[in-house]
Amino acid sequence: MRTIWKGHIRFLLVAIPVRVYNAIESSEKIQFNQLHREDYGPIGYDKRCKKCSQIVSNDQITKGYQYEPDRYAIIEPEDIGKVKIKTTKAVDIIGFVDAAEIPSTFYDAPYYAGPDGPVAEKPYALLREVMKQTGKVGVGKVVLRDREDLVAVFPYEDGLVLQKLHYPHELRKMEDVPELENAQKINKNELRLATTLVSEMSTTLSEIDTTDNYHEALKQLIDSKIKGKKIVEFEVEELPRLDIMSALKKSLQQSNRKPMVKASTAKKKPQISLVKPKTVKKRKVS
Repeated sequence: MRTIWKGHIRFLLVAIPVRVYNAIESSEKIQFNQLHREDYGPIGYDKRCKKCSQIVSNDQITKGYQYEPDRYAIIEPEDIGKVKIKTTKAVDIIGFVDAAEIPSTFYDAPYYAGPDGPVAEKPYALLREVMKQTGKVGVGKVVLRDREDLVAVFPYEDGLVLQKLHYPHELRKMEDVPELENAQKINKNELRLATTLVSEMSTTLSEIDTTDNYHEALKQLIDSKIKGKKIVEFEVEELPRLDIMSALKKSLQQSNRKPMVKASTAKKKPQISLVKPKTVKKRKVS
């Protein structure tokens, strides 16, 4: 792994040298290029002014904050340069909280934090183990790229994860979601059946099939295109509309104490139908 940041995890007088690495493998994401349909040439990105329709260069662009329709506060690069905050190359842990106190919506990008050299190994292991035993998560701040980020530090397997957190002001309120007030009434019999169903389906994450089927289907499509084979088309499953009680009862019957988990044997291939690729007539150039 390549180090993307080097510093310390610090709380009070304890400072643990760490190296930070990306936890997300971005190379696994399938990305597409935009192409001109006529000659398959790559499409460039033109920075065009929506007011005068002129294509502009980088030195002709500035930043503006829209505070009213069509009115902007102009912020020049030198203005932003004046906004400096103290940077210490350290993740300063402000306190330790119960993991359940951090709403799931707060979590943003994850990173792995590893010890930086032999001197860090003992305090690193100590912090990891004490958080495992207490169930606590460290919450602190760190300056990355001239911005102060709120972060959480927590143990994961044999190491530590450093995860960016959203600030509370960045999150919308759940109470603003439409029609929530109509979803408050709960029938006791429905609740009982639903609780039984959840109990029947209880398993562990390691037993859940976490295959990214869309990613695999895209790879299959690309491979078919490259090899000039017929394109496979996956059928869409139509879900029946049932009232909640009927759905719960039928689900319990199908469950039969067999959670929907990853199969130990080879997976059954999905039913597919072959679709011949359409031929595109090329336009004659006069």
